[in-house]
Order: sequence, then structure tokens, then C-alpha cells
Amino acid sequence: MDDSGECNRAVLVSVAQFVPGVSLGRRPGADKDTKTLHRTLSKLGFKVDIHSDLSGDEIYQLFLKESRRPVKDCFLAVLSSHGDEGCVFGADGKPVQLCRLFSYFDNENMEKKAKVFLVQACRGGGLDDGVEVDSAGDSRDFSQHLSIPVDTAVMYATPPGYGAFMHPLGSVFLQTFCTLLKEDGNRNLELTRLMTRLSHRVAYSFQAKGKFAGKKEMPCLVTRLTREVFPFAEPRKDSGAAELSATSLLDTQHVSTRTASIS
Repeated sequence: MDDSGECNRAVLVSVAQFVPGVSLGRRPGADKDTKTLHRTLSKLGFKVDIHSDLSGDEIYQLFLKESRRPVKDCFLAVLSSHGDEGCVFGADGKPVQLCRLFSYFDNENMEKKAKVFLVQACRGGGLDDGVEVDSAGDSRDFSQHLSIPVDTAVMYATPPGYGAFMHPLGSVFLQTFCTLLKEDGNRNLELTRLMTRLSHRVAYSFQAKGKFAGKKEMPCLVTRLTREVFPFAEPRKDSGAAELSATSLLDTQHVSTRTASIS
């Protein structure tokens, strides 16, 4: 926190339990993700607010309010729920359009601030067999890019059209994100380099077992950043700039398996 009282802020929105009558199953592991994120981000100086099981309209209202609040350098939002391409679902089963949430932050208050969104939700019903997919002609994904404000990065747990995995111990996407931030060197990485490591770790270290045996997950980054961003780094005392880490990509020889459900 600086002398003005402003600080970097994180907002965690997690829907684990849906209201009766909604045909969306409970999400065991979502609460585990929230606790791990809160602990990890708080240690890095973020002021963290948690919102659980909000309705669709409540999610819209929350993000509109958050887009107008002061922030030091970086605003981080985590959205965790069931989803489909372009939306996540509120606890009442109503779809929340991500492009509308992103557009709230295209304002003077958030100008020149780094805005980071992590989305743990399915983007369709496809399952990843670990093969290369050509999505160059996917206009659905491109249309969402246009709603993302400048200096914003959106990291999805999975590419368009695919499902994201959830486990009672937490999602592989968000748990891996927190694990990386606990490891030496990663906190000082520029954001896009950190997200590359996150994609690498999830893609090469996770493989589902049980019902979805052999299926993989590959996070997907969409960015309109116009500068380098170091949201998790401690400034160097001599220059005020964060130092880049030269740590190499993670070892791919050890592949873990985990029984998982679709988020």
C-alpha cells in the first residue's frame, strides 16, 4: 500500500452451490481454490475480497462497482463457476456475459492500470486429448477480444469449445497458478511470461484419470497489454524496477494424474 492508501486489489467470485431447481451441479473444490488464492495473494500485498454464490445480476453489479474503485497498479479478478463460451453462470443459473464485465473496466478510473482476469469455467463441452487444434477461424473468440480494454489480460482455464477440470482439492488451473507464485523466481516474472509458465505446467503436468482418463487441459491467454507488467514482484530498492527471472521452463518428465470432474 502506498502513501495515498491505494493498493493492488483482487476480487474472487466463486460459485460452488447453485440454487434449487438450477440444473447445474455443485462444484466441490471451488472453496479450496478460494482459500488458496486468498492466502497466496494476500501475502503478495493484494487486498483480497471474496464473494461466494452470487446470482448473475449480483455479479454484474459487483464488477460495475469494482471498476469504479481506486486501485494502485493492478486489479485482479478471478471468476470460478460453470460456464460456456463467452459466459459464466451465476448461482441462479443465469449467464453472465464476460464481454460485458470486461467493458466495465474501459473507463478513466482504470486507464493505465493493469487488469487481469482469471476464468475457471468451461467454454464448451469438448475434451482435450492433448493434440494440436487449429482455431484460427473461430470468430466467437475474436469477437470477445474486441470487448477487452487496453492493458488487460484474460487467462482462461481452457480454449474456446473445451471443458475445464475441477477436483475436490481444487482446480488444476487455479491451484497451479498459486503454486507458481509460491516458487522462487516466478513472482518476479513479467505477466505474460508467468502465464506462459502456467500454461506449460498445466498442459504437461496434468492428466485426468477415472471417467475422463487421459484428457488434458490447456489454458488460453488473451492480452491487450501495451507494456510489461509485474503484478506480483517486489520492486528493487535500488531502481524501483522489478528484476526479470531467468528460470527455465518446468521439468516435463514427471506427469501427475488426478481424478477430475468438469468445472
